[in-house]
Amino acid sequence: MALNYGVTVVALLPVLLLWAFGLVAGLPAALLALAGAVVFPALFYRSTRCWWLAAYFAILPRELPLNRRHRDDLSHPPEETGMR
Repeated sequence: MALNYGVTVVALLPVLLLWAFGLVAGLPAALLALAGAVVFPALFYRSTRCWWLAAYFAILPRELPLNRRHRDDLSHPPEETGMR
C-alpha cells in the first residue's frame, strides 16, 4: 500500500522539521516518529485502502468483476455476445 506509506511520510514531516530546527531533541523526535510510523498506518489502513482501490479502478475500470469479459467471450466481438 504505497498510498499508506506516502501519507505516513507526509504526516511525519512535521516531526522531522521540528528536529531539524532544533525545537525537539533527537530522542523524543525519534520516539515520536517511531510511534507515528506504527500507529498512523494501523489507524488509517482501511481508509487508505479504499483510496487506493478507488484510484486503481478509476484508472482501470475493466478490472472490476462486473466489467470483465469471460475468457470465452474474448475471441468474439461484443456485438456477437450481447455484451457491451
